[in-house]
Amino acid sequence: MPSFKVNVTIENKPEISDPEGDTILHDLVLKGNNVAVKKIRSAKMLKFEIEAKNKKLAEKTVMDLCNEFRIYNPLVSNVLVESFEP
Repeated sequence: MPSFKVNVTIENKPEISDPEGDTILHDLVLKGNNVAVKKIRSAKMLKFEIEAKNKKLAEKTVMDLCNEFRIYNPLVSNVLVESFEP
């Protein structure tokens, strides 16, 4: 059975505050005078390696696991799932 790498990126929805991103932005502008940077959003990434029959099934299996174990809160988070063969 083929093996796939599946990356799950979890970030706050745009309307939800992101204190970590705001802190990084504040530090960049204050310490480096990087005034061209206007916004930073932080995210968490989980990297899975999974065996599955195909890419679509690998992504579905990982999303099912994330939902089953409540890895993210769908009320406040957006989730992006990307997979590829190693």
